[in-house]
Amino acid sequence: MGYEVAHAEDVPVTDLSEIDAIPPDLDIRSIDDALGLGELRAKLWYFDPGEEIQYHAHAEQEELYYVLEGEFSLKLGPSGEEEYVEVGPGSFYAAGPETGHGHRYIGEDRGVILAFGAPPTEDPGLDPHELD
Repeated sequence: MGYEVAHAEDVPVTDLSEIDAIPPDLDIRSIDDALGLGELRAKLWYFDPGEEIQYHAHAEQEELYYVLEGEFSLKLGPSGEEEYVEVGPGSFYAAGPETGHGHRYIGEDRGVILAFGAPPTEDPGLDPHELD
């Protein structure tokens, strides 16, 4: 890959509620697809009040999140040692392979998170409570 440029508003929105195999029921923009990325996942996730990504882990993938808009309550860490942290715009957080993580939108308007994951996997998530 040489280089690519994309504006977020030009990347189509996917409504995950229309795809049975992929929870949660959120809207996303697949930045990675728009840019033709092969070794990195990059998504914009959109949240309405109360929506969340459940606590989960990935076998091999490391993930990095950046909060663009809104306030989130995070659940981070291994099973039995989870910590809860509230974050807002400008906050980064990360989870390594087999490390539990999840977040719930606690704001009143729309929340937006930019998420990166590598290596790219089709792993839908593992139950952190079963990793011990």
